[in-house]
Parts: sequence; C-alpha cells; structure tokens
Amino acid sequence: MKPPLLDLPFSHWKTWAKQNGLPGYRVGQIIQWIYEKRVTTFDQMSNLPQAVRESLAESFSLYTTEIVQHQLSADGTEKLLLQLADGQQIESVLLRDDRGHRTVCLSTQVGCAMGCVFCASGLDGVIRNLTAGEILEQILRLQNLLPADERISHIVIMGMGEPLANLKNLLSALETITRPDTFGIGARRITISTVGLPPAIQKLAQASRPYHLAVSLHAASDPLRNRLIPANKKTGIQKILTATDHYFESTGRRVTFEYVLLKGINDRREDAQALASLLRGRCALVNLIPYNPIPDLPFHSPSAEEVQKFVQLLEKGGINVQVRYRKGDQIDAACGQLRRRNRNSM
Repeated sequence: MKPPLLDLPFSHWKTWAKQNGLPGYRVGQIIQWIYEKRVTTFDQMSNLPQAVRESLAESFSLYTTEIVQHQLSADGTEKLLLQLADGQQIESVLLRDDRGHRTVCLSTQVGCAMGCVFCASGLDGVIRNLTAGEILEQILRLQNLLPADERISHIVIMGMGEPLANLKNLLSALETITRPDTFGIGARRITISTVGLPPAIQKLAQASRPYHLAVSLHAASDPLRNRLIPANKKTGIQKILTATDHYFESTGRRVTFEYVLLKGINDRREDAQALASLLRGRCALVNLIPYNPIPDLPFHSPSAEEVQKFVQLLEKGGINVQVRYRKGDQIDAACGQLRRRNRNSM
C-alpha cells in the first residue's frame, strides 16, 4: 500500500518535492487543493503539471477511507460511517446550529478500552488507534458535505475512542488542523473529551495549546464511577481533579465536566449535591447530557422535569451548569451506535 499523504508531516512533503526537482511553492498548491478546494484525487489538482500529478498518485494515496453509510437528521446533523483501509469502521458527525457554527465530532480509535457501561463505542473493546491522517481525513470527509461557502468552525474530539489514549497521533493531527493554510481552526475552538487519564492530561498541558478540555465525569463518587466507568478503578476522581486543576493553571482554560444523566442511577438529589460539593471552588462548568438510549443497554433518560431539578440543585450549590440537548438521535448519533448496528447486520 502506498503511504497515505495525510499521515506524513509537511516537512516530508517538502522533501519529496525537492527530491523530484519541484519548486517549494508546489507544496503550497497541494495543501490548498486538499484543504481549501476540497479535492479527493490528485488528478483534480489542475494547476499542477500532469507529470507531477501522476508522480503524486504513484507515490502516495490521498483518501484512504470509504463512506459506507451517510445519514441525515431533520435537525441538520449528518453522520458518516467510514470504512478504513484495513476494513475497520469508525463514525464521524457534522453538527449545525442556528449561530452558524459548523462543528465536527471526530473519532480517535476503532472502538474504546474505557468500558463505559452506557456507551456503544466500547462494547466490543478497542481494536487500534487511528493515525493522524485518519483523524484528518474525517474532517475532510465532513467538510465535503458543506456548501463551498461554508467552513468547519469548531472541532470536538468526542467520537469513538479515548482521545488521550492516542495522544501522540491526536496532537499531530491538531497541529495540522490549526495551521492557517489548512483549516485554520484556533485551539480555543477545539474541545478534547476524556474519561480522565491524569498522566495524559499532564502531557496535554505541556503542549501549551489552549485546547478546551472536557472530562466525562458522570459520577461524584468513586464507587459509582467505578460501576459506570471501569477505567476509573486505576485512577480515581481525586487524581483526575488534581490533573485538571493543573491543566487550568497551565492553560487558563476552564475545564468542562460532562455528566450523562442516567435515570435512577446518577440523577438523584444526593448525586447533584455530591457533584456540587466535589466541584465547588473550581473554575469549572458542568455539561449535563440526558442519556441517548442505546438498544440492548438497560439505561434510560430522565424526564425534562427531572433534568431541570438536577440543574437547580447544582446552581443552588454554586456550580455553573448547562444542558446539552441531543442532536441527531434519529440517525444513531451517539458514539458507536451506527457502527455497531452495521456490524450486527452483516
């Protein structure tokens, strides 16, 4: 298999151009064709000499994924099921809102090893990390769903997998994403979601980029969190909070704590009070997410009234809180649902 161009750093592109006797500006043209003009083949790069296009096609592959399914929801959310070169499948989502934001949700692994009991992504475990190029190609695929005059404005790394378990490849992809000659998306418009891996959070802080960090907390005590997120047994909530405190001190970015509300499990009055007590005094935001039901899993979403009561208890406890309402539930938009349904039907 030819090396995927998107996996290679731009320094390698420049080396290839030099070895082939090409002027440096040709690399800028290739970048423009891929990221701005949205081509999917080298042959479409019409201002490159035919011999250069043929040489690129002989040396590299450009797109390595295939769209297996494309779903569109009434609220404008679009979801892609992508098949990778090795036959594995991942999901990526494009979300639209009335503010004009065009947000993409990206995967970082095939499957997930964290074992969250309410999530479809990890039901079959983790298979492998995605490469930097496979992360980038998801954005390109989703960008191609937009009209020519619209651009991706925000990135959320909240798809399949644990992003901080694939930190090296993720950071490589993000370096490309934030370049002004590619997507030009600033670090402050990029959110990385994690179940909380303290050593990796420390490394992320050392990157000195103000990415927005979101921690999937889902419980205010270790016994309950151990039940919901088995990976918590290796860390514990206090180590995670110590790491997020350091992240805030290093970057100045307020940390978001995501909390999926599961009816009768973590949505009780005592849960809200414990969460308020845990986070009080921190510069933090709680993002409440009513559960998106998944077939074969025994969890349910609380009613709108129950959600509002939880919000009021947190606010009474001095916690900043918002509710993230579901988008795309008509199209299996929760992580891993479409992939799992497609695999089960094969």
